[in-house]
Amino acid sequence: MKKEELLLRTKNYAIANAKLVLSIPNNIVNRNYADQLARSASSTGANYRAACRAKSKADFINKLKIVEEELDETLFFNELLIELNPELKEKITPIYKEGNELLSIIVAAINTLRNN
Repeated sequence: MKKEELLLRTKNYAIANAKLVLSIPNNIVNRNYADQLARSASSTGANYRAACRAKSKADFINKLKIVEEELDETLFFNELLIELNPELKEKITPIYKEGNELLSIIVAAINTLRNN
């Protein structure tokens, strides 16, 4: 996958999660999880952009590891929100699938870089 494609996908992923956050019923638990979701989803894209500006292979891998962590965190908050708001499952599922795909791509990239 080309850098430009992944830049766009991570940005769109952040936007999709932000739109999801706007649709979540407002209560104390949802508010906390939605806030964390918005942060980690946007951090995914921001950190991938930073990785694209890495100064070395090691720096690139380190930045991709941050992307991996943020994606995993985002998936966790998607899971919590589904558990607490089953009526949102249909809305969250495609976003969750995209996050899983992105995570697979990032992990594969990290493994490839480490083995070369």
